[in-house]
Amino acid sequence: MMIRPYELWIGLRYTRAKRRNHFISFISMTSMIGIALGVMALIVVLSVMNGFQEELRNRILGVASHMEITGPDGRLTDLPALAEQVRRQPEVRGQAPFVNGQALLAFGAETKGGMVRGIVPAVEPQVAEFDSHMKSGRLDDLKPGEFGVVLGADMARSLGVFIGDKVTLMVPQGVITPAGMLPRMKQFTVVGLFQMGMYEYDAGLALIHIEDAQKLYRMGDAVSGLRLKLADMERAPLLTRDFAKTLQGDYYISDWTMSHANFFRAVQIEKRMMFIILTLIVAVAAFNIVSTLVMAVTDKQADIAILRTLGASPSSIMKVFMVQGSLIGVIGTLLGVLGGVVLALNVETVVPLIERALRMDLFPADVYYISELPSKLVWSDVAWIGGVALGLSFLATLYPSRRAASIQPAEALRYE
Repeated sequence: MMIRPYELWIGLRYTRAKRRNHFISFISMTSMIGIALGVMALIVVLSVMNGFQEELRNRILGVASHMEITGPDGRLTDLPALAEQVRRQPEVRGQAPFVNGQALLAFGAETKGGMVRGIVPAVEPQVAEFDSHMKSGRLDDLKPGEFGVVLGADMARSLGVFIGDKVTLMVPQGVITPAGMLPRMKQFTVVGLFQMGMYEYDAGLALIHIEDAQKLYRMGDAVSGLRLKLADMERAPLLTRDFAKTLQGDYYISDWTMSHANFFRAVQIEKRMMFIILTLIVAVAAFNIVSTLVMAVTDKQADIAILRTLGASPSSIMKVFMVQGSLIGVIGTLLGVLGGVVLALNVETVVPLIERALRMDLFPADVYYISELPSKLVWSDVAWIGGVALGLSFLATLYPSRRAASIQPAEALRYE
């Protein structure tokens, strides 16, 4: 749709001109501010949700690996051959064997169930980030044959144990005795505590040396599987399919998107719903442009009639008011994008100011495990939000503009 210079000039002049009806100017300003606030809220909310998603993903992947390769029955007996095949894959940045099992941990009168993971302390940092989240002790304190254990901070708190205490691990694989089937038990010494900031791990995971785990679960030289770290974790689903075709052997391969699929799907759905809900705020503000233009058309009937008698076509009249309405949407969108980007990039500074002003802690670290509100600005989201706001503003101009184009000069000038 081509806009002639005079159509653009008249539309801009109507926008700038001081109207006799100040109420029209008030509604125009309200629409502009509403669009700006809606766009700004959308950008900030989506940026904070992106920040939370990335923060939680990083915390999950600090314990879970990008990819896991296990045997079909939970036992991997050809670890050296598999490790050599994986080593030849250019996308793999680290690998570590592990043994997984369930156990009941007991200390005094307290008992708690959890997952036990046997690891090799020297190579575990290649695939996990326990080292940077140790509250006390070190992974290197896990020595083969010494039966040490590193517990999650919440699990240690519920059991009431500290460094140096001995906890009893009871595993489901029983021992047949004259008295019947009894669970197999072994005492382990607490040598460290970690806190990842995810309750699932802090309250339900215990780390022991892989050789101790093999003895505890009677696995011999076998392991549960091999954990991998990839150069690009976003390519994990694609690489899972590629590995399934290229690896020689009978393996089960999973990646982080499969092991936490429900969580990440819920976050994505929540983000989409927030986008839809907040877009309705922008839509309400955008469709205030309809009211502005309807009253502007009524106010400018005589001008429209004069333009028609001078030779302006109905489509030209329509374009004049479309320019006027679209300009409100463009200015509101630009102000909203500018304010939203600035606020999203400075959330970590703004939130403490709000907390000091309200004299309250909005995100207590002992509840949310975060000391500051995360924010990640994604420019594709900004583009989508700006495009939607401009599109809604443009749609809001169509009805009033068509109404202006249908005005007959004789009818408009009858009472002038």
